[in-house]
Amino acid sequence: MSGVPCIRGLRIPVATVVGMIADGMSATEVLAELPDLDEDDIRGALRFAAEAVREQQLPLVIPA
Repeated sequence: MSGVPCIRGLRIPVATVVGMIADGMSATEVLAELPDLDEDDIRGALRFAAEAVREQQLPLVIPA
């Protein structure tokens, strides 16, 4: 996937899962949409995103 972080070797980008949660989908809805995932995958994607944010300088204002 051109260097895009994916979930445990699947061709499902971390950003896709994080975006689904950010858009208001529940973990149950994400799992229904992406049946190859499990709850640990969702937590792992969120953990990965949190760590990526910690490692970078970001603007002080988050766009709405």
